[in-house]
Amino acid sequence: MRPLQSVHPRTRVVLGLSFFVLFFALWSVVTFGGFVPKIFLADPLTMLRSGYDLMVEQNFSHDIGMTVWRVLGGFCIAAVLAIPLGVLMGAYKPIEAFFEPFVSFARYLPASAFIPLLILWAGIGEAQKLSVIFIGSFFQLVLMFAVSVGNTRRDLVEAAYTLGAGDRGIVTRVLLPSAAPEIAETLRMVLGWAWTYVIVAELIGASSGIGHMITDSQALLATDQIIFGIIVIGLIGLITDLAFKALNRKLFPWARL
Repeated sequence: MRPLQSVHPRTRVVLGLSFFVLFFALWSVVTFGGFVPKIFLADPLTMLRSGYDLMVEQNFSHDIGMTVWRVLGGFCIAAVLAIPLGVLMGAYKPIEAFFEPFVSFARYLPASAFIPLLILWAGIGEAQKLSVIFIGSFFQLVLMFAVSVGNTRRDLVEAAYTLGAGDRGIVTRVLLPSAAPEIAETLRMVLGWAWTYVIVAELIGASSGIGHMITDSQALLATDQIIFGIIVIGLIGLITDLAFKALNRKLFPWARL
């Protein structure tokens, strides 16, 4: 094992699964061994039984679907608006100078702090939850896209100008292809942050969703259901992350060179 030395894909899978096995083994020892009261930390078997009951008896799949829809809805709206603005900021410095101070200011504002205002403006319906995800994702995406586009190698730009490309061609045929892998990677990372925002939004004024289930379980001290909800979020996130990585490798094979 050496710094930055690549790992065989099969070895990577084995190492990744090994951590989960070790984690659940430690969890089992702590809970089944009586080191932690079940009211504070349910054991894995109790968690699985509660998860089965949630899925079969309490229609938890509907809550999962609602949360996924909210995440994708708010995130897609943010991405569709952030990509063109971020590209323009990265490509044209006057546009960057105009927007960057406000974007840098807004991206430090916690999305959860807007929830009282959003409830006042939009009520407790879907618009409020989508708005929380949008606020939490949009400004982060814009700035990261601008940085990715702005980091394009200057020699590529100069070579394109030498070959007769115009300003529009520079943006569409040099800056965008060069920054596309980083833009896709940014989308993958920020999508994970969007899950944090939706759970926070669902903890307040929601009648469905994973966050709503977690709030109800907290009132009942049902740590088994809370843990199951958290694990479901993690599994969905892991599947989404792996899908994003596979898609990025297929769309941008040159990024691995």
